[in-house]
Amino acid sequence: MSDEPVDDRDPEGSTESRDGSDEPQPPLEDADAAPPLETDGEGVVGDHPSPEPTYPDSDDDIGGVSTPPDDEEMPLADHIEEMVLRLAVVLLFGAGGTAIGLLWASQAIEFVWFSVFPSGGNAPPPHVYQPLELWLTRIKVASLLGIMVALPAFVYECYLFMRPGLYPNERKYYLAAVPTSVVLGAVGMLFSYVLVLPILFQYFTYYAEDSAIVAYALGETFNLVITLMGFLAIVFQIPLFIMLAIMMGVTTRRWLAQKRLYFWAAFAGLSFMFTLDPTGMAPILVAVTMILLFEGTLFVLKWVGR
Repeated sequence: MSDEPVDDRDPEGSTESRDGSDEPQPPLEDADAAPPLETDGEGVVGDHPSPEPTYPDSDDDIGGVSTPPDDEEMPLADHIEEMVLRLAVVLLFGAGGTAIGLLWASQAIEFVWFSVFPSGGNAPPPHVYQPLELWLTRIKVASLLGIMVALPAFVYECYLFMRPGLYPNERKYYLAAVPTSVVLGAVGMLFSYVLVLPILFQYFTYYAEDSAIVAYALGETFNLVITLMGFLAIVFQIPLFIMLAIMMGVTTRRWLAQKRLYFWAAFAGLSFMFTLDPTGMAPILVAVTMILLFEGTLFVLKWVGR
């Protein structure tokens, strides 16, 4: 008799067991397989070792978010050093523009003085009440040229500083928005110089014409001129701010239109806060300008359907 083991399996592939029953038998467990883990529905319980956690690589995209192509980690000290150097470049441009402006500061003072006061040869002469008032006024007027020269340099240096952390579409957006801001600021200064300041000084002259002889101090007058020109340069950013807020999904045109009275009140408060004029004429002019810019932007957005 042969010693070969007898195969109990049916050659036809039957699932009949050794004891003759037709019930299917569970598969044999592998001796090396890990025992099943007990769980309570929230996690594994018992003395089973937990698997070692794995972490993604720092260069992998997580959740579909990737870093800008030129983004590199830099120590904080290097960032501060780069920022200081770029600000130094901006200050150098501003100082150069101011130095050049000092060469024609006296002519600029005379030109501005007779431009903002009523025409017809009725402009009152400037009065100097302090020893250094004339020189300080020259420096202030020359600094306007320095600011105009330094502003494009500031915009460009800011772009170079932020460029590694910007995506390509954000770079295009920045380069499109910032020159627009510069143009709006220049338009605001021109608007103040051509329209607001002449109306304001004509009102001042008419207001005191029958009661006193007005003696305009050179320094105080140019403080008001420079303050109004700078403030209106900021005011003319309102259309850009509204467009940015709507494009970023922060607000909608319909919501701004529904809350217009709140914005009007805020514009009036800001005007009286930053425009120091006891007569109230300058704040009223600035507030009306802000409201017109706000409503004009909403009208344009409604007209174009965006």
